[in-house]
Amino acid sequence: MDLAPKEVVKELDKYIIGQAVAKKAVAIALRNRYRRSKLDKTMRDEITPKNIILKGPTGVGKTEIARRLAKLVRAPFIKVEATKFTEVGYVGRDVESMIRDLVEVSIHLVKHEKIEEVAAKVKPLVEKRLFDIIYPLKKAQASTVAATSEEALLSETVKSKLELGEYDNEVIELDVKDTPKDIEVVPGMGGGINIGNIFEGIIPVRKKRRKMAVKQAREILTIEESDKLIDLDGVNSEAIKRAEQEGIIFIDEIDKIASKGGRGNGPEVSREGVQRDILPIVEGSTVNTKYGMIRTDYILFIAAGAFHISKVEDLIPELQGRFPILVELDSLKAKDFERILTEPKNAITIQYSELFKVDNINLVFKKEAISTIAEFAEKENNDTENLGARRLHTVMEQLLEDISFNADGGHPMLDVVIDKEYVHKVLENASRKRDPKMVVGFKGK
Repeated sequence: MDLAPKEVVKELDKYIIGQAVAKKAVAIALRNRYRRSKLDKTMRDEITPKNIILKGPTGVGKTEIARRLAKLVRAPFIKVEATKFTEVGYVGRDVESMIRDLVEVSIHLVKHEKIEEVAAKVKPLVEKRLFDIIYPLKKAQASTVAATSEEALLSETVKSKLELGEYDNEVIELDVKDTPKDIEVVPGMGGGINIGNIFEGIIPVRKKRRKMAVKQAREILTIEESDKLIDLDGVNSEAIKRAEQEGIIFIDEIDKIASKGGRGNGPEVSREGVQRDILPIVEGSTVNTKYGMIRTDYILFIAAGAFHISKVEDLIPELQGRFPILVELDSLKAKDFERILTEPKNAITIQYSELFKVDNINLVFKKEAISTIAEFAEKENNDTENLGARRLHTVMEQLLEDISFNADGGHPMLDVVIDKEYVHKVLENASRKRDPKMVVGFKGK
């Protein structure tokens, strides 16, 4: 997608409040990928992504920025935690597993696109297979069909109801492919092998009869019929290429593997060992996956961490050099919380409003109530642990606990107004139960 940086930021603004500097940095990185793709091969091979470190407390939007960016351009994207990896020689996940995971995501992404391309051809084939299962059942249930015209009428009725989804919840039996699970060569190291794939074409495909709803059967049959029309080798080849050229890997908690000064034994050595194992992946190397070899030279890496205890400078110099762009994200203030509560397309107040409509409750948030919630969230972040925007989930659960508990849908649609007084009363009481000192100085707007 050839979006200009300003257009990328505009799209990110729909879901993420503030953090303009971070949005600008990732937008430029994305545009540089597009610019690189337009160069001749000789020059293109010389240009590598400028990896980014996002520094800031939890809950300020680091992960969401990367995730929304990948979704915007339909790029293969994975999030990994640096603390999950161990250096070579220790039991645990090796750093190459992040590349194998990225390829799996890319395979799924490309295959889904190919399924959409053949959807028009596949749909009648799936409906025919479902009809062949359902029609005999309906015929057996009906009284003896005396005339051919009546049998034709039943056939058309079944086809019509099947198309309209009226049979979606009915249970049928379907023979499905019995796929063996992957077997890991070395437990905990990833990169498993599938015995069924190895002997595919040599031994017959095993099938297993299962009971399921028609809706689920339709999904399984759609995949089966699509696989017959899709070039799976082409899918794998394209997925490898897309992972190489467009893949984004978000490495969270990178500050947890930074050495806090000194060079001792024990955990410090292990942390530095993980860094040194990550280094060749970020620098550019070739990793073997079950779908083929993949080069990591052009994958965009976005690392993130709070860096409360350690500093970015505590990372080994070689790794620092591979992340030339450092962006510091701002802590969230009351005014940011107000915007988070109302502006994004998936704003938390909108989420709760939709949830409560199921039980015939129409939540109405007054403007002063939003301001009071925002102020309270900021105060709790300052007085306790700074959870960023995640604090809002805690605050909203406390605020709406009684309403949520008593809602049962057994009444006509009812307006429930959340005003400043209600917010102040509920949240102050909740804080006093936890710690009487928490509410000192909280007056609300």
